[in-house]
Amino acid sequence: MRKKVLIIGGVAGGASTAARIRRLDEQAEIVMFEKGPHVSFSNCSLPYYLSGIVETSDELVLLSPEMFKKRYNIEARVNHEVIKINRNEKSVTVKNLLDDETYEEEYDKLVISTGAEPIRPNIEGVDQDHVFTIRNVGDIENLHTYLRQQAVEHVAVVGGGFIGVEVAENLQLAGYDVSLVEFAKQIMMPFDFDMAQILHKEMLNHGVNLIVDDGLAKIREDAIETNSGRKITAEAVVLAIGVRPETTLAEEAGLDIGETGGIRVDANYRTSDPDIYAVGDAIEVYHRLTHKPTRPALAGPAQKQARAAADHMYGIPNRNRGVIGSSSIKLFDLYAASTGLNARTAEQAGINYDSVYVMPSDKVGLMPDSHPLHFKLVYEVPTGKILGAQAIGKGNVDKRVDVIAAMISMDATLEDLKDLELSYSPMLGTAKDVVNQAALVALNQLHGRYKEVKVSEVRALVEQNAFIIDAREKKEYGAGHLKNAVNIPLSEFRERLDEIPKDKPVYIHCRSGQRSYNMVMALENLGYRNVYNISGSYLGICLYEYFQDVTTGREKIVTEYNFN
Repeated sequence: MRKKVLIIGGVAGGASTAARIRRLDEQAEIVMFEKGPHVSFSNCSLPYYLSGIVETSDELVLLSPEMFKKRYNIEARVNHEVIKINRNEKSVTVKNLLDDETYEEEYDKLVISTGAEPIRPNIEGVDQDHVFTIRNVGDIENLHTYLRQQAVEHVAVVGGGFIGVEVAENLQLAGYDVSLVEFAKQIMMPFDFDMAQILHKEMLNHGVNLIVDDGLAKIREDAIETNSGRKITAEAVVLAIGVRPETTLAEEAGLDIGETGGIRVDANYRTSDPDIYAVGDAIEVYHRLTHKPTRPALAGPAQKQARAAADHMYGIPNRNRGVIGSSSIKLFDLYAASTGLNARTAEQAGINYDSVYVMPSDKVGLMPDSHPLHFKLVYEVPTGKILGAQAIGKGNVDKRVDVIAAMISMDATLEDLKDLELSYSPMLGTAKDVVNQAALVALNQLHGRYKEVKVSEVRALVEQNAFIIDAREKKEYGAGHLKNAVNIPLSEFRERLDEIPKDKPVYIHCRSGQRSYNMVMALENLGYRNVYNISGSYLGICLYEYFQDVTTGREKIVTEYNFN
C-alpha cells in the first residue's frame, strides 16, 4: 500500500523533505500545504530585492506548484492553511484561503515545517501601515512597493541580526537614508564584541546611522523613539528584532514543546507522536558543543533535517551529531563568517576557553587585492579542542571558517589544525594559511610559551601608562600611534635592549601582530618573563576603538587612526 505524506509548510524544510521522499519512493502520495502564495522561495535572498541585486521578485520564487507537480509529482497546495492536526484520526483540517472552505486530509506520516514568525513587540505604533516585517516574498514586495509609492527617504531598521543588517545594507545601496537600531551593544551576535567593531565601522563608513545599546520605545508616523529618548526620522520602519518558532499547531495538537520554545524532536526529527515529524526553524535541536538545546534559524541545518526525517520514514539510519551553527554574511565591502562558539557563548556554557586573534594577509601580500584577514580562533583549555572561529575581511573568509567547521565536526584539536594540509596559490592564499597560523599561536599560548592581551584591554593599559612598545618602523609610528607607546622597531630592538625593562610587564604591538609576535618570542628567549603581544596590534586597536570613539565622543588613545 502506498504511503501518504502530508507536509505543512514549504521553503527549505518542507520542500526538501518532499523532494527526498519522492527520490526514495516513486509511489508515495505527497501533498504540501502552504498558506502563502509561494511554496518554494529563496528566503535568505529576500533583502537583495530592495537594492536591485535581485532584479524582480519573481526571481525569488524557486519552484511553482506546477513545476513541483511536473518535475516531482508532488502536489503543492498554496493559499491553503492547515488549521488543526487531528492526531487520533491521523488527519489535518485545511482551510482554502481563496474560498474559505475547509476540508479534512488524511495522512500516514505528517511533517511540520511551519518555520518561525517575526516578533512584533507590544509598543505604541507597531501596527501602523508603514511598519513591516520580512518573512516571505509578499513581505518584501509590500515593503518595496510602499517605499516607492510613498516616496520614502528615511527608513529605520530595528534589529542587528542577519535580516536587519542585510535589509539595512540593501536599502542603503538603493539610496535611502538608513538608521539601524540594536538593543544590544553590538550587531551580529555570532561575532564577539571585538570582531563586531569591524562591522560597525563598515556600516558607519557606508552611511548607515548605526545605534547600538538602545532599544525601540515608540513608533510615530514619521519617526521612531528609542529607550534613551532619541528621535530618528523614518517614514518606514522594518522590524527585524528576532523570530519565534511557529508552534501553534503543534501545541494545540498536544505535541511536546522544548525548553527553548521550539517543538521537541528526537534524533530522527520525530515529535512526541511517532507519525509526526518536524524540521526547520520551528524545532529545537541539540548543540554538539554546549550539549544544550538550541534553535538555529539557518537553511543549511533545515535541509539536513529534512533529509534525515525522510530517510527515517523509510528505515534509513541517520547519525545525529547535533549542530554547531555556521553562518556567513556580506556587508558592503566585507565578508564575515563564523562557526561554533565565540568567546561569549563559550563562557555562558561554562567552558574553560581561550582565544587568539591573528591578522595575516588573505593572500600573498605582493598580489593584487591582498587584504588583511581578521581571524579569531576559540579553543578549550586545557585540551586544545577547537570550539569556534570568526573571520572578517575582503577575501575568502567563508573558506577559512568552513575549514574550522569541518575540524569541529571531527572533534579536532589545535594540534590537528596546525598540521592540516590545505591548497595554496599566491593569488588565493598563503603557504601557511591563517587557520594554521592561528593554531600555532594558540598552541604557544596554551603551553605557556607566549602570552597576549586582547584589543579590548589596550585602553586600560594606556590609561594606566603601561610600558608599550610599538615595533613598527619610525615612519609608521609617525603616521599614528598609541599615545604612550615607545617606538622600538623590530629591526632595532636587539641593539636597544637596555630600553626594555625586565622588572615590569612589557606589551608589544606592530601593525597586524606578526612583527610584535616575533619580538615577544625573541625577548622570551633572551630571558624576559613578563612580555605580552597585543593581539590585533595597531590595526586591530584602531578598528576596535573607532566606532566607540566616534559615537560616544570619548578621548582617543591613539594620535591618528590607521586602517591600512
